[in-house]
Amino acid sequence: MELSSLTAISPLDGRYHEKLADLNPLFSEYGLMRFRLTIEIAWLKALADEPQIQEIPPLSEHAVHLLDKLLENFHENDAKRIKNIEKTTQHDVKAIEYFLKEKIQGNSELHSISEFIHFACTSEDINNLSYALILTTARQQFLLPGLGNLISDLTHLAHQYATLPMLARTHGQAATPTTLGKEIANVIARLRQQIDCFANVKMLGKINGAVGNFNAHFVAYPDVNWPLLAKNFVEKLNLNWNPYTTQIEPHDYIAEFCHTLIRLNTILIDLNRDIWGYISLGYFKQKMAEGEVGSSTMPHKVNPINFENGEGNLGMANAILDFLARQLPISRWQRDLVDSTLLRNLGVGIGHTLLGYQSTLTGIKKLEANPAKMAQDLDNNWETLAEAIQTVMRRYGIQNPYEQLKALTRGKQIDQQSLRAFIETVALPPAAKQALLDLTPASYVGNAAEMGERI
Repeated sequence: MELSSLTAISPLDGRYHEKLADLNPLFSEYGLMRFRLTIEIAWLKALADEPQIQEIPPLSEHAVHLLDKLLENFHENDAKRIKNIEKTTQHDVKAIEYFLKEKIQGNSELHSISEFIHFACTSEDINNLSYALILTTARQQFLLPGLGNLISDLTHLAHQYATLPMLARTHGQAATPTTLGKEIANVIARLRQQIDCFANVKMLGKINGAVGNFNAHFVAYPDVNWPLLAKNFVEKLNLNWNPYTTQIEPHDYIAEFCHTLIRLNTILIDLNRDIWGYISLGYFKQKMAEGEVGSSTMPHKVNPINFENGEGNLGMANAILDFLARQLPISRWQRDLVDSTLLRNLGVGIGHTLLGYQSTLTGIKKLEANPAKMAQDLDNNWETLAEAIQTVMRRYGIQNPYEQLKALTRGKQIDQQSLRAFIETVALPPAAKQALLDLTPASYVGNAAEMGERI
């Protein structure tokens, strides 16, 4: 059976293939090969630019153009060739080196310096920089834009419903009213804080040899300032230089990347669950698409499937990202290969993350508030004004205000008439009493409207 979107084991490559197709050039084996090739070529150029390494003269424009074109034109057949070489080498990075040597054989200038390809490098010098570039690209091209789209649509809802009163619920029970827009604004504020953290995670890299000390480098060329050359090389890739490593860059920044992404995903799981609940309460309606089916047996249903799908994928992403964050920074002594297989699953965690973003965004676009239902709930819960009444009573020195309101309202559903009757019995200044008599659950929202509009 040939591999296709119908026969793939992973749903990322199967059911959700089309939704994540843009990730294929990044997180696939092909993508990893292309980034490894990028590093190998860049390192060869850097060595050629170092005056102390006289065995490699500066590259001609023609040689540089040939190397650049080799990378630019890298395609699936090249990746297949590398896999064929790997069958012999039984080493994926060494296969990249041999492939590059094979490709430059027709150019005498490059062929003469071919032994400087992968010079003094351990495989991890190539791998760590490749994964750093992959994660950097994923953050800039997919994750931050996806979060930006969510922020944009949520901000629109926050402004649209900034003044729409809504019964709040604490511990699942009726509580002090708020507005729908303010509750959405809370989510936006949380997301923005974590987006700032995520955008500022420093992507680290190293290219310092077998155990991080430039051992072979200094034996071959004692007069070269290898730490400076390596630092400049890594920073030219728009990464941050890590001077203290073993054979591997220790992946602490990847753990930070994953953990920050987990926090973002957790906020969105919280949002998905809350919206699911508000749909259940009738606070939100969902716009229906023509021909859409909610249930295979119950024709009336409009399921909150997008928010359930979002929750599921974000939860799946967090499980993978959490394991990677806990495991990747651990390496026995100077190197073990546990990380080699785990790093290949970064795309799985990010793929489920992006599916979660897409599903949540689709669900948000379908939402339409139901003011009538919200107003009905507010009108059915006048006891929520007990907080305001006892607080005003405290101001004017009335004894035991909390206890009085507790006796009146706790565990009971109070209507407007019974609450007004109680207020009339309280010895308050006329203006204060009138203000409480005029208060309704719908008007008891503090500065919620302002906060919803300001976000």
